[in-house]
Amino acid sequence: AALACAQLEQLDHYIENKRELSDIYFEYFKNNPDITLIREVEHAKSNYWLNAIILKDRAERDTFLNYTNEQGVMTRPIWTLMSKLRMFKNCPKSDLTSSEWLEDRVVNITSSLRING
Repeated sequence: AALACAQLEQLDHYIENKRELSDIYFEYFKNNPDITLIREVEHAKSNYWLNAIILKDRAERDTFLNYTNEQGVMTRPIWTLMSKLRMFKNCPKSDLTSSEWLEDRVVNITSSLRING
């Protein structure tokens, strides 16, 4: 219980650190028109526990994933749609155009606390 309380006491620091990391990513990606960092929307405050980018298509996504992981930077696709999983492939579903668009383009990027933070 003491460990959990100590971690909760650090929560504000963790969130501040993750928000600063997102700002670093924003500066890094801002001049690349082919990569969009997902940022908080107006009238909201994100904790940026998970940072993600949107690439122009699946080919760019896969190239980015391969390159970053080969360089030792852990990145991964946002998700595989449940309707594509073997256990659910025959289940009813509605139009998934938007979800499929996101699946083809979104990559979760490293969101860990910064070592120097």
